[in-house]
Amino acid sequence: MRLLVTGGAGFIGANFVHQTVAEHPEVHVTVLDALTYAGNRASLDPVADRIEFVHGDVTDAALVDGLIARSDAVVHFAAESHNDNSLADPWPFVHTNIIGTYSLLQAVRAHDVRYHHISTDEVYGDLELGEPGRFTEDTAYNPSSPYSSTKASSDLLVRAWTRSFGIRATLSNCSNNYGPYQHVEKFIPRQITNVLDGVRPKLYGNGLNVRDWIHVDDHNRAVWAVLERGRIGETYLIGADGETDNRTVVESILEILGRDRDEFDFVTDRPGHDLRYAIDPSRLRDELGWRPRYVDFRAGLEATIGWYRDNEQWWRPQKAATEAAYAAAERGSGPEHRVRPAGSVRVPPGPRVARFREYPAH
Repeated sequence: MRLLVTGGAGFIGANFVHQTVAEHPEVHVTVLDALTYAGNRASLDPVADRIEFVHGDVTDAALVDGLIARSDAVVHFAAESHNDNSLADPWPFVHTNIIGTYSLLQAVRAHDVRYHHISTDEVYGDLELGEPGRFTEDTAYNPSSPYSSTKASSDLLVRAWTRSFGIRATLSNCSNNYGPYQHVEKFIPRQITNVLDGVRPKLYGNGLNVRDWIHVDDHNRAVWAVLERGRIGETYLIGADGETDNRTVVESILEILGRDRDEFDFVTDRPGHDLRYAIDPSRLRDELGWRPRYVDFRAGLEATIGWYRDNEQWWRPQKAATEAAYAAAERGSGPEHRVRPAGSVRVPPGPRVARFREYPAH
């Protein structure tokens, strides 16, 4: 198989490339990546001699068409994905997530190439805290941020091109990933690297927002299961039953690194912050026989902390700029964003936009 991986120098994409090289040695991998701030060529250094790397943008229609013309399949990871950044400047998310997906779909249509689209559970909006249900493939889209709305738009393009033009596509929506090679702007690596630097972690709101965590290796093995055995035109939700609130994650990181569990601070919640994500992966497990290997979130977290502790040379160049950006955003948000010490009066979650649900509580 000749496989094109877009966004293969990003977090999930780079781990997918590593896994593919190790577990599918018969596959020839070509990586297409624009190397924006979130893409890191160094993430591919361990496999550089076993892949082809192309520096380019998924919105470059001519480049994309040429690469897809010589591919048997495409796995599309490339995306702008940081919620805070999408609130500050939505345009890069529209450009990459929507226009880039359109370019790929037109090319796979022209050359009849198998296509798998990577998406997020954030397209479904959120669930109430304490609500018993989980997202399924039938849950209606209800995105909250510019990021999630552009991912929802790209998903709908895939579905339309599959139905209208008969492209051979599958789609997966995954819960929150963690693991090696994740940019330090993201929640878990930011907290890990802050603690390693002796800096107190920060939590939005009251820290009770729940995410459904999955190790990146489990996600990528699920992608291979869908690519090889998934039904064309179907959507598969990828999750590992890893629901954990943000405060527990931070407390666990502090504890694993030998710090007191309450050595963190609260800051005012970000606008439209989703409360709870929860994935029902039954279709994936029942149809394709996939099961996660990291069933113990704490064990996966310990392994991830070990990777960041042992690979400072990878994340250190990103750290100062990331923290400067967060500090600038905090200063520009007024006095309500001043840090509060843990143990003081909780900062309540900010106002949430009213949501009109078109789906039952599962």
